[in-house]
Amino acid sequence: MKRIAFLSGFVSGLLTLGMTLPAFSEVLSDGTTNTTVNTSGNNFTILNGIQRGSNLFHSFEKFSIPRGGSATFNNSSAIENIINRVTGGNVSNIDGLIKANGSANVFLINPAGIVFGENALLDIGGSFLGSTAQSIVFEDGFNYSAIVSEQTPLLTVSVPLGLQMGQQSGAIKVEGTGHNLIGASPFSPLRRSQNNINLQVQPGKTLALVGGEISLNGAILTAESGNIELGSIGEGSVYLNQTNQGFTLDYGRVANFQDIQLSQQSLIDTSGENPGSIQVRGKNVNLNDGSKIWIQNRGLQESGNININASESLILNGTNLDESIASGLLTETLTEGRSGDITVSGTTLAIANGATIASSTYSDGKAGDFKIDFSESVELFGLSPITNRSSAINPTTYGAGNSGIINLSTKQLTILHGAVISSVTLGSGNAADVTINASESIKAIGISPLFQPSAISSATIGTGNAGNLTVNTGRLIVRDGGRIDSSTSISGAAGSVTVNASESVEVSGIAQVSRNPSLIISSANILDEAIRQRFGLPDKPFGASGNVEINTPQLNLNDGGLISVRNDGFGDGGTLQVNANSINLDNQGGITAATESGKGGNINLNLQDSLVMRRGSLINTESLGTGNGGNLTINSPIILGLENSDIIANAVEGNGGNINITTSGIFGLEFRDELTEESDITASSQFGVNGTVEINNIGIDPGSGIVSLPAELTDSSQQIAAGCSNNNGSSFVATGRGGIPQNPNEEVDVNRTWSDIRDLSAFRQQTNNISEVTPISNKPAIIEATGFMRNENGEIELVALENTPLKNKQVSQCSGKHT
Repeated sequence: MKRIAFLSGFVSGLLTLGMTLPAFSEVLSDGTTNTTVNTSGNNFTILNGIQRGSNLFHSFEKFSIPRGGSATFNNSSAIENIINRVTGGNVSNIDGLIKANGSANVFLINPAGIVFGENALLDIGGSFLGSTAQSIVFEDGFNYSAIVSEQTPLLTVSVPLGLQMGQQSGAIKVEGTGHNLIGASPFSPLRRSQNNINLQVQPGKTLALVGGEISLNGAILTAESGNIELGSIGEGSVYLNQTNQGFTLDYGRVANFQDIQLSQQSLIDTSGENPGSIQVRGKNVNLNDGSKIWIQNRGLQESGNININASESLILNGTNLDESIASGLLTETLTEGRSGDITVSGTTLAIANGATIASSTYSDGKAGDFKIDFSESVELFGLSPITNRSSAINPTTYGAGNSGIINLSTKQLTILHGAVISSVTLGSGNAADVTINASESIKAIGISPLFQPSAISSATIGTGNAGNLTVNTGRLIVRDGGRIDSSTSISGAAGSVTVNASESVEVSGIAQVSRNPSLIISSANILDEAIRQRFGLPDKPFGASGNVEINTPQLNLNDGGLISVRNDGFGDGGTLQVNANSINLDNQGGITAATESGKGGNINLNLQDSLVMRRGSLINTESLGTGNGGNLTINSPIILGLENSDIIANAVEGNGGNINITTSGIFGLEFRDELTEESDITASSQFGVNGTVEINNIGIDPGSGIVSLPAELTDSSQQIAAGCSNNNGSSFVATGRGGIPQNPNEEVDVNRTWSDIRDLSAFRQQTNNISEVTPISNKPAIIEATGFMRNENGEIELVALENTPLKNKQVSQCSGKHT
């Protein structure tokens, strides 16, 4: 017992001192492929095997390399693929060197699992694929299995086509000491510094790890100007596609995925003069502790892309071990070559604690575009507890190249605690457009401890223009200092902001610490004095503001919440347009268009139901300096203003703006020459000319629209009944109660009446053929007229067709026939 206690204490002491016990390592053939292994200490030389064409097959019972050891394949230069399987059921622990001759690709499959230690290295001329697949599938259908190993397998000369994953595929782990990526400043590109690289292939080749769960703990995977593939597969088939940069993997027939985790400042890197691509496929993909997926373009060609597909969740957690490092996805360009695009998709996305999805250009090259598509939700929240950097989705240009486009689609988007989705230019290049589609809701709420608002934005802090911002959703909620905005701070123009909300828009509250209001805005802003002095920026911006358009059934502005166009510099203000059923402003809610020196911004409100203003709410097109006040147009059936709520188009030195209101009823608001404690409508100027106020009260709903009359006259010939012919100049005469109207030129006989004195008993029986001619009766009774004719004087006479003296005359019947 004392001996056991001593050994236990000895082992604990070694571990406390940071030492590790030597792992049991061995490379041993299983005898099925004529493979021979020569051992010299911890170094293993692998000979023979079975060659088929350019393929060389090896089969091992065990394959593990200790720290400082090596496994060298002694292959001929004619070999293109060295294909290895491990059949003994033991995990491969690789903490040394794997080496091959020439430019051969090396495939290693072990269903039990593979662990790469922090001293694992690759020295091969081709691509490397490490997998816990059950078998490698070839183009001719041959299956090189590590589960069922024939004593003498029938091998093939065809190329590897894919991997067949089992239901219980082993895990793949890669250990390392973490990356040391640094930048000279927050506005500088990253540099590799002295990274202790784990697994690296030659430039232009592929490094692929495909297994069950995959864990990178401080690992660095590098394929300069090549491809890196991480695939965590539960079950299914993975196919290999040959490319100029090794190969890429196709996961289209995978039944289910497993989890992938990067931690302890792990790094995946395909940077170079002709940068390659990175693809990650898994169920839940997590990046933690400053881990990065990074592509930097140092050449003139277009960069490869980052593509991450998580069948369930992608989580980027910015909590890091070094104050200069944040977890995330990043593409950069230093030259004229385009930066890589970033495409991420899945069910849910969370970007937390200072993590970022970013693309930057420091040159003439364009920054990469973002395509973000998650079926359920996207959340950005928090900031780094060390650096105070906010979580962000952020394409940026620092040079002449344009920043990348953001296209984000999900059901629910939530932005909290100062997180941002923003396209920015700090150079002469333009910031690109931002488009957000969230079918249910978008929430931008609160600020960070450094007063950064939770925001969706496009901004210029340079000479380039900001992009346009479009938000499509069911419900938009901007609260407690959050923002939807496009802005300029120097000479570039701000972009326009368009909000389409099928249910409602709510802008409410102010940030409790900074007192900044919640906003939907396009503006030109004056930067903090310390920032202007540090970067030599002008005191006031020169760029113009963009427009703001909001389309929604219900717009609510409460507790200081604002929608606005604003220019605090020398540029013009934009136009603010709202198309809604109703607008409710309460407790200092506001709709404003303000300028300092340029032309005042205009406000157009087109409402179907009502405009209600309460408790100090405001609609204002105001010029604060030398510019003229903007114009304000309101179309609303009902307008109600209570408790010192105002409609203003005022100016200081310039002219006041014009106010035009069309409504069926306006209550509580009155026109006054100046503001009072009541609810006012004013269009004044302190030193210039007052504006005009025109109020049009109408009795119908202006929203019902105007009926357009037809541009062409109706063809009257198609509107006459076929009963009477009009071929002979006939006319239709409307008779009154007393028969044919009198000639208006004759004396009026007020007693003239008409009465029917005929004996109608002779006409009780009617014939069905009205054209039949019968002899004229000698009875003195009056005969009813059944036709008419024009006599020699051109007059119309009523006649009976039975009258035989008329039979040689042409008579018209009321049926339209002639006799």
